[in-house]
Amino acid sequence: MKRKIKRKGNFFVYIVECSNRTYYTGYTNNLDNRIKLHNNGNGAKYLRGKAPVKLVYAKEYKYYKNALNAERNLKKLTRKRKEGLIRNYEAVPTL
Repeated sequence: MKRKIKRKGNFFVYIVECSNRTYYTGYTNNLDNRIKLHNNGNGAKYLRGKAPVKLVYAKEYKYYKNALNAERNLKKLTRKRKEGLIRNYEAVPTL
């Protein structure tokens, strides 16, 4: 019988803007490290040759599955909807 692994911690869904102005959506448990990987040419094949990338949206989740579902839903959005989400994210003041 297979045991279910409960993944808890900090998981992030994020959107980066590439140097060619396209967006890439992903998820990770270490946001700072993932952005560094993308900018060093490692990580997602899609981003190779599109560095530097700039983080334009991030949301934290407690559970892996929730982050995975959120990533899937974000990837379904049109560019226009993503731009609206990013605009609203940038409008939220940070403490």
